[in-house]
This record gives sequence, structure tokens and C-alpha cells, in this order.
Amino acid sequence: MASKSEPATGAGAGTATGTDSRHKIRIGVFVPFGCQLLDLACVDIFGTMSYEYQSPLTDFIPKPIVNLAPSVEIYYIGSVQPGELIELTSAMNIRCTHHMSSPEVQPGKLDIVMIPGPDPSIAVTDEVEKWVAGHFAVPTTDILSICTGAFICGEAGILRGKKFCGPRGGQDVLQAKFGDQGVDWQGGELRWVQDGNLWSSGGITNGNDLVAAYARHQTHHFPGPLAEFAIMMTEVGDRPQQYTQSQASVTIGVVWQIIKAVFMGFGGKNKSKTS
Repeated sequence: MASKSEPATGAGAGTATGTDSRHKIRIGVFVPFGCQLLDLACVDIFGTMSYEYQSPLTDFIPKPIVNLAPSVEIYYIGSVQPGELIELTSAMNIRCTHHMSSPEVQPGKLDIVMIPGPDPSIAVTDEVEKWVAGHFAVPTTDILSICTGAFICGEAGILRGKKFCGPRGGQDVLQAKFGDQGVDWQGGELRWVQDGNLWSSGGITNGNDLVAAYARHQTHHFPGPLAEFAIMMTEVGDRPQQYTQSQASVTIGVVWQIIKAVFMGFGGKNKSKTS
């Protein structure tokens, strides 16, 4: 369901009529190198809980729920200049609202920093590392890492001694790269995990589970009835925290698909020779 007044993004957010006295939440979506579209999409759960989204939809959303909704500002922060495009997967682009050096998005200015997964082969710059580490050092700022956002967090040095997920199929790679940080890797068994102000999820759509769990936990931002209503409305957040299928079963399934692909390719080659 799309609202005529989508969640505001940028410095002008939260100034609509009726929002001045509301609890305000500032969310920075950090995409310095682009990211997976489905990783980023879970921010829409936050947007759905905002007063900006809900207030025009009182024919569909009960007024007592709308009254609980905070004003939400969403910033899309990159290494490009404001107004320039950030490339995502599937030929999608989003417009950067703030460069990471912008005063509005410095440590202490944001309540939530979401880090959707980039291409893990891209080198993380010193500027990116310092930006993430600076926000992590603020106890009132929560870091939400999704999928390969783990690589940015690891390079920023914020995983030391922490429980952390990261993509299920990449646990060995993460361990090899950041094993010296003493991380308790939980991604083989859990979809998401929290350790202090660091929240992390497994791959891609597990970001939905992470945001739903975060909203249910952070009731000072999202009161219980509001969070539950939004989670039901967006139809996310009902999967268990623990994976129901074992890692061994997943591996067997992947190997079986590879075997089938080999035989299909072999058959295709034979067919081309006889045609």
C-alpha cells in the first residue's frame, strides 16, 4: 500500500503538520559502494511505521495506531555528492541525500545506521571505516548490518568480541578475514542477532526479520501496537530467529542444483552438435 505522502528523506523531514511534537527518529542508510536492492528494501518497514506514511491513510490505518507513529527522517548516505545517483543491483538507482562528510549525518546525529550489503570484493576506504566506527562509538546509535554489510563493519573494527551474523553461506570467508577480532559468528544458525548497539542479519531478506525484531525490541522508538501493526501490514517478521533447515541440508541442496546444472549444460552441448 503506497501512501500519497511517502516517508520524508533528508533535512526537511519531520516538519509536516502534526509532527513537530512527535518523537523523531533519524535513520541513515549507508551505501558508499552501492548495495543489493533487497538488502536496502527493508528500510521500508521503518518508513511504514512513520507518521509521514500513516497520516494520509487513516481510512485504512486506525487512528490510535497513527497517533503512536513517530516522525521518521531517512537519509541515503554515500560517497557521491547529494543529488547524484547510487547504483544498486537490478538496474536500480537511488538518489544520494547526504555525503558521508555532511554535518547532518555525523556521529551523534543519527539514531539508526543501516548498512545494506555491498559487493564484498570492493575495498573499504579509511573514510568509510572511520564513519562507521564513529557512529558505533555513540551508545545511543544502533548499527544494523545486513548481509555483506558485515565486511564494512569488520573493516571498521566494530566486530571485536561481538556476536554477529553475516550471510550464512559466507561464514568461512568472514572467519578467515576477521578471525583476529574474536567474533562469535552466529550466522550459521541465526537469521539475526543483537549485541549491544550492534544488530546484524544473514543474507538479503533476513534484513526484514532483523528490522522487525529491532522494532519489536526498541519500543521507545516504535511502541508495541505500532510495530506489530506495521509488521502484520508488511507481512514480515514471522520467521523464527533460528533457521529451520540445517546448514548441511542447505549445502546438499546447493550441490544438487550444481549437479543438475552440469547435466543440463552437457545436454545442451550435445543438442547443439546434433541440430
